[in-house]
Amino acid sequence: MVPISINMRLSFYFFSYFAAIGVFLPYWTVYLKEIKGFEAAQIGELMAVFMLTKMIAPVIWGWLADRFNNLSMMVRIACALTLLSFSVSYVSDGYWGMMLVMAMFGFFWAAALSPFEALTLNHLGKQTDRYSRIRLWGSVGFIVTVLVLPFLIESKGLPLILDAMLVLFLVIFVAACLVPNKQQTIQSVNDSRIWDVIKKPAVIVLLIACGMNIASHGTYYTFFTIYMNDHGYSEVFIGWMWALGVICEVVLFAAMHLLMKRFSASQLFVVAMFLTALRWFLLGAFVDSIAILIFAQLLHAATFGLFHASAIHLIHGYFPGRLQARGQALYSGLSTGLGGAIGGLMSGYTWDSMGNEMTFYVSGLIALLAAMMAWIWVR
Repeated sequence: MVPISINMRLSFYFFSYFAAIGVFLPYWTVYLKEIKGFEAAQIGELMAVFMLTKMIAPVIWGWLADRFNNLSMMVRIACALTLLSFSVSYVSDGYWGMMLVMAMFGFFWAAALSPFEALTLNHLGKQTDRYSRIRLWGSVGFIVTVLVLPFLIESKGLPLILDAMLVLFLVIFVAACLVPNKQQTIQSVNDSRIWDVIKKPAVIVLLIACGMNIASHGTYYTFFTIYMNDHGYSEVFIGWMWALGVICEVVLFAAMHLLMKRFSASQLFVVAMFLTALRWFLLGAFVDSIAILIFAQLLHAATFGLFHASAIHLIHGYFPGRLQARGQALYSGLSTGLGGAIGGLMSGYTWDSMGNEMTFYVSGLIALLAAMMAWIWVR
């Protein structure tokens, strides 16, 4: 039997985790609209509840992981509970029933990433520059699902989304079981020192800017597929647009170690957010132009790939030793969690009242403000 290297195991987990996101992000809101019949404001509220779990869950599970110094065990438990809680969606109906399902599986699914990010960096040791080359397999998993799923939906229908999610949650659990634990070797930082880190102005602005940047993505993640459908694009073309963005993200992750040798993480972080603002302005103004639409999707390399990789490096540097898991949890909770919830609510309430294009313009202004804050304070 050929032994499986630790890098391959880590890559397989990211592949399966983000393959599930490749089902959830592009098609879950479409499922809520077309199958469940929810309105835009209701969809925004449901997505906000889901995102809020990303604020609460990583902090709790990150603290438990640091407390027991067993990141792999926490990841496996979170994956198992994600699988069990999502299965309730098969028997749940109505707005409040769906609200409960999204709160349950969102709470556990969110807890399955931040500890794993810290676990990955522990396995890499001093070779943290290799993180991007492992993380890029998550992008590959996302690409596979957004390219394959539209064809399956056209032949089998939107209810297939539930089955695809359940199967992928099972695969994620298997992938988690393949990764052994790796204890943090740096023990010199006392647990109480986390507040000394958080109160630094650069860290405060970093976390706020991350939250604002993810909030600006709320319109895209909640309504991009619906937006494209309303403008006459086919499911297959929409799948290709999602895939194009993430393909560029893969290229970015593969080259990130070269960029880090030439530029600082803070410089890359600021550039990523300025390009995020540009992307939302373009999507709002030129959605009917295929050429500009493609260019806007190419910018996903910066708006997610460059942003996330540089933010992870900054958080890893600010939160050393046994503060790692909680540092990653704060980043995930305040950006993807609180920021994502605010973005989901904002887009849901403004989508019909202010219009589709104006909602993207508001997102662009939020990203622009975050970029200017980071430019001044984050070092």
